[in-house]
Amino acid sequence: MKRDLRTLIICVAVLCFTLTVTAQNGQVIVAGFAPCTSAASSTTVKPEQDASQFVNITDVVPDAILEIRYFSTYNFVGQRIDGYLQPTALMTKRAADSLKAVSDDVMRMGYRLKIYDAYRPQMAVNHFVRWAANIPDTLMRRYFYPEVDKSRLFELDYIAAKSGHTRGSTVDLTLFDMTTEKELDMGGTFDWFGEESHPDFGGNPETGAFNGKPSPAGRTITEEQFRNRMILRAAMLRHGFKPIDSEWWHFTLKDEPYPETYFEFPVKEL
Repeated sequence: MKRDLRTLIICVAVLCFTLTVTAQNGQVIVAGFAPCTSAASSTTVKPEQDASQFVNITDVVPDAILEIRYFSTYNFVGQRIDGYLQPTALMTKRAADSLKAVSDDVMRMGYRLKIYDAYRPQMAVNHFVRWAANIPDTLMRRYFYPEVDKSRLFELDYIAAKSGHTRGSTVDLTLFDMTTEKELDMGGTFDWFGEESHPDFGGNPETGAFNGKPSPAGRTITEEQFRNRMILRAAMLRHGFKPIDSEWWHFTLKDEPYPETYFEFPVKEL
């Protein structure tokens, strides 16, 4: 019998192999398997585009309230920020699980978490950088940076080419009082550029002691406002997050799963 060589392509889910079968003298011989190089092979996803280990925060923390400032025009730029396609918040699964523990903790105290921002794509950070370099654009200065010279935003680290948010395990948030049905009074607004936003403004965040010291601009916060900041801070630290020195609302998971990866996929429901 004339030797007849036939190749069968077997593709199961995303696995693809080439099976070589030889028919000779009425006998069927399996010659072996080899990886398939046909178009049926799965497409490789760049690590920066891989959202498979991210979740919608509200799927994990259903009690959270979202006010995604960068989807709106009420932010220091004054327009919707690149990459925010929907008013939702994303996070790595590991960070979201820890945030759920924070939520359960503060719910017992009569509060909910209110989230302003979480995962932030690199394209959004690039938008901030372009805006900061455009010195004449001061549309929202009176609301967010009235005492700061815009030409110094990079120097003062208010704007940078990379953000911890882009690694997927950082969140900007405050507390919502379920009794008053209002945000807890923190004595300052989210994304205010100034010393008034520092965790040590008005007191010592390590000890919780209030001192009432004013900022260079003469602003102060009350003891109650400082205590409210400390309630949020303590709850976040209890469940594995770490603060930064310049923003009372900003926390990053200590054990973040992607400390060197700056993701690029947009913010939208997963």
